[in-house]
Amino acid sequence: MTRYLFLFVFGTSAIWAATIPKHVTFHKDVVPILQQNCQGCHREGEAAPMSLLSYKSTRPFAKAIKEAVVSRRMPPWPADPHFGKFANDRSMKQAEIDTLVAWADSGAKEGSAKDAPKPVTFLDGWNIGKPDVILEMAKPITVPAKGTIEYTYYVIPVGNKEDVWVEQAEVRPGNRAVLHHVIAFVRQPGNRWLKDAKPGEAYAPPVVVDSQGRERRENIFGGQWLTAYSPGMPPRLLAPGKARLVPAGSDLILQMHYTSNGKEQTDVTKVGLVFAKQAPKERVLTLAAKNSQFEIPAHAGNYEVKGEVTLYEEFKLSCLLPHMHLRGKDFEFKATYPTGESEILLRVPRYDFAWQLIYELAGEKMMPKGTKIQVTAHFDNSANNKANPDPAKAIRFGEQSWEEMMIGFFDVAVKPGVTERDLMQPPKKKATGD
Repeated sequence: MTRYLFLFVFGTSAIWAATIPKHVTFHKDVVPILQQNCQGCHREGEAAPMSLLSYKSTRPFAKAIKEAVVSRRMPPWPADPHFGKFANDRSMKQAEIDTLVAWADSGAKEGSAKDAPKPVTFLDGWNIGKPDVILEMAKPITVPAKGTIEYTYYVIPVGNKEDVWVEQAEVRPGNRAVLHHVIAFVRQPGNRWLKDAKPGEAYAPPVVVDSQGRERRENIFGGQWLTAYSPGMPPRLLAPGKARLVPAGSDLILQMHYTSNGKEQTDVTKVGLVFAKQAPKERVLTLAAKNSQFEIPAHAGNYEVKGEVTLYEEFKLSCLLPHMHLRGKDFEFKATYPTGESEILLRVPRYDFAWQLIYELAGEKMMPKGTKIQVTAHFDNSANNKANPDPAKAIRFGEQSWEEMMIGFFDVAVKPGVTERDLMQPPKKKATGD
C-alpha cells in the first residue's frame, strides 16, 4: 500500500512539474496568466493599487504576487468550492499558481517581448458600452480630511416621462480614494423615502430615536436597487431579454459612503444607463434576506446572526451578494423549499470586507413559490480579529464600517408584471362560506 501511495504522489508531482515551463519568463509564461486573472483590476483607473500590464510595473511585485496566489488571497474568491457553481469563479488553477511561483523563485526574468500574447483591449471608461443617458451630480461633494462622514444621499431626477426598462447600468465613481461604495436606487413617484432630500444637494438624514430609545437614521434602503459600486466589484451585466424597470417620473438616489483619508477631496460620481430596445421577457429585482436586530457582545469571537425571507411567487435565482463589515467572519446562503428539502447555495468561510463580491450562478435556478432564502453569518468581535476597531464594545446594526450589517442580497428574474410586493407579501387567504 505504501509503495502504491508513493507512486501516486510521485506521479502526481511529475504531472504538476510537467505543466511548468523549465525556463519561466514574464512575456511568454506570466503575461497570459495576468491577462486572464489579474489585469481587469490591476491597471490604471481601476480598483487595484498597482498595474500589472508591463514587465517594468510587475517585476517589483514578483515575491508579493507569489505570496498572494499561494495563499489564494488573489485573485479574490473566498467561496467554498464544495457548494454552488459560479460563472464568474476567479479561482486560479494550480498550474497557473505554480508558474507564477516558479517565475518569482527563478529571478523573475523578462524574456523576449516577441513571446508575449497580444495585449488585451480593455474598455475605456464604461464597462456597459456607450450609455444611452448619463446621470451626473450637478455639483461636487466635498469630503473633509478627517472625521466620520455619515452616509450621504444624492437625488438625481431620471427625467423619464414614461416607464423605461434599463438593460445595463453602471456607477462610475469620481474619486475612488475616498469613495467606499455607492448604491444607486430607483425611487418611484409616491415613495416618501428621503422626502426632504432636494435634487442636486448632498443630504444626510437626521437622527431619530426608535421605540427602544436607540438613535438611528432613516431606513437606508427605501427604493429598488438599480446598480452599485465598490472596490473590486464589476458592474453586473444582464443577459439579453432581462431588464430593470424605472417607472415614469422616478428619481435616482445615490447612497454614498465616503471615508476621509487625511486630505480634503471632492467627488462627482455619475451613473450610465443603457435602455432595452424592446420589452423584456423578464424583470430583474434585487432582494435581501437580512437581520438588523442584533447585538454582538464585546469580545465575542464567533457570534451567530440569522435572517430569512420567504418568496411567494416562483422566480429564477441568478446571483448572491453577502454583506457585512469589519467583524464579518463567514456567511452562508441556504434555500429551503416548500417540500422541506434544503440546499446550501453559497458558503464563504473567510469573509473579507475589502472584497464585496457578487457570486453569479453558473446557471439560473428556478425556485418554486414558498421558497425561503436563509442566511447565517458569524462575527468576530474579539481581539484576535486584527481589523476589529474595538473588541471591548458591543456592536449593533449601523451604517459605518465600525458598526455592523448582516445582509444577503440576491437577484431574481420574474415575469415583467411581477412586483417586489407580489414576491414579498403572502397571498391573502380566500374567505370561505359556511
